[in-house]
Amino acid sequence: MAEAYVFLTDGFEEIEGLTVVDLLRRAGIETQTVSVMKEKTIVGSHGIELKADMTFDETDAATAQLFVLPGGMPGTKHLAAHEGLAALLKEQAAAGKRIAAICAAPSVLGSLGLLDGKTAVCYPGFEGQLIGATVTANSVEISGNVTTSRGMGTAIPFGLALVAQLRDQETADQLAKSIIYG
Repeated sequence: MAEAYVFLTDGFEEIEGLTVVDLLRRAGIETQTVSVMKEKTIVGSHGIELKADMTFDETDAATAQLFVLPGGMPGTKHLAAHEGLAALLKEQAAAGKRIAAICAAPSVLGSLGLLDGKTAVCYPGFEGQLIGATVTANSVEISGNVTTSRGMGTAIPFGLALVAQLRDQETADQLAKSIIYG
């Protein structure tokens, strides 16, 4: 049972996925990595191989409060093509649970209609795919239950924003200080 799920696929941006996992776990948030491929073994966009905690079919959304999509190519395309993930994200967003995406992955949320009326950010060049959103150039945007961020260089503030949402700002600030951030 997880409080947060980070969905991984071949070609995901390693820093964007693993930084979030690291920060959430440091904050004491039960976080599971989920392969949306057929196997637990994933190869990131820079050739780093890792083993996810579980496959998509093993997830139990009942206890989760946060669903995170890292970017990267072709990882974002794999996330967008996964029908089960699309259905899960729509269902959980409708239930008011937190959805987060970084880099190119906010385009997945745009294609699902999850950015309608929201403020969002993404990696430069993907702005047109944030359908329904008001797009900014901020590092992180929190708009209702959706959090988006721009890319690898914003992975730490993105992760800290998620910690603040699931715990509180004090926990996020203490974590930032402990990792010598800011």
